Amino acid sequence: MEPIVRAARAAGHTVGVTCQQSMVEPVRAAGFDAWQSGPDFDGGGARRPLIEPNQDTEDDGLRDGFADRAARLRTADLLAMDWRPDLILCDEVDFGGMIAAEVLGIPHVTVLSNASGSFVRVAVVQDTLNEVRAEHGLPPDENLGMLGRHLVLSPFPPSLRHPDFPLPVTGHSIRLQDVAEAKPEEPTVYFTLGTIFNTESGDLFTRVLAGLRELPGRLIVTVGPYIDPAEFGPQPSHVRIERFIPQNEVLPGCSLVVSHGGSGSMTGTIAHGLPTVLIPLGADQIVNADRCTDLGFGRTLDAYTVTPDDVRDTVTEVLDDPSYRQAATRLRDEMATLPDVPYALRLIEALV
Repeated sequence: MEPIVRAARAAGHTVGVTCQQSMVEPVRAAGFDAWQSGPDFDGGGARRPLIEPNQDTEDDGLRDGFADRAARLRTADLLAMDWRPDLILCDEVDFGGMIAAEVLGIPHVTVLSNASGSFVRVAVVQDTLNEVRAEHGLPPDENLGMLGRHLVLSPFPPSLRHPDFPLPVTGHSIRLQDVAEAKPEEPTVYFTLGTIFNTESGDLFTRVLAGLRELPGRLIVTVGPYIDPAEFGPQPSHVRIERFIPQNEVLPGCSLVVSHGGSGSMTGTIAHGLPTVLIPLGADQIVNADRCTDLGFGRTLDAYTVTPDDVRDTVTEVLDDPSYRQAATRLRDEMATLPDVPYALRLIEALV
């Protein structure tokens, strides 16, 4: 969403950002007006054991965390603000932003954040969201048409979206980042578990790292802000472990990405035409991983049972089989053909 926000400001639009408390100062430091709104999802780095993914648990989190608590707080906070926008730009689980826009009588634009299109399911959140709507004087929304009422922007290759979850008629596929061919100087694997599920992964970092560091070439690992790289002890010279490295700095020099299958990690992987090995931990990652397998540019491992040998052998197979890189290149090329940020901004401007 950030490229659209920056483009809107560059085009002369007044832009304000509402976000969780922990993000207010970073957003202001980037030059935007920002206000706290809704709950803060920053868990402060609390470490949790690895829990086997379970769809019922994921549905409970979507309903209770996003459609109930977050939607209620976000709606109330946005409606209490003195600053009044002409349009609200939100992601697909910012239900409070959508409801507030309807109460204010303004359009909202949804930017999808889940690559495979599988995370938000109407049957899971409809009753709860209709309760929130009623609290603000809105009628029930059959089939939750509000999710795609005005404009939906999908920053992913269309073929990546699961066929069971097609884009709404208001949907447009766009490209929010540049695409490029990765050109590693030597075999290089990048391993990340993102910045949320990384602290809920138990000993998974240790198991995966043990398998990857046996491979020839370089290994780059990012563990997130709340994990100290020193926890993993001394590493051989070809292994680099950091809290954070921007994707656009590390991916151009990579041969393969090992990740949890989060949509942000996947988008960068695809934009550089890289094959992948995915170890999903929850949320949208399971279906994301299934789509990668279906499209032939990745393999999936079970986070609960995977061993260092499994990791080493699977990564070796994917690196040695050119079909994975070829499939990844096809997806990258598909992304390259999508209209870019100026096109998305014109669609948004047409609503106001």
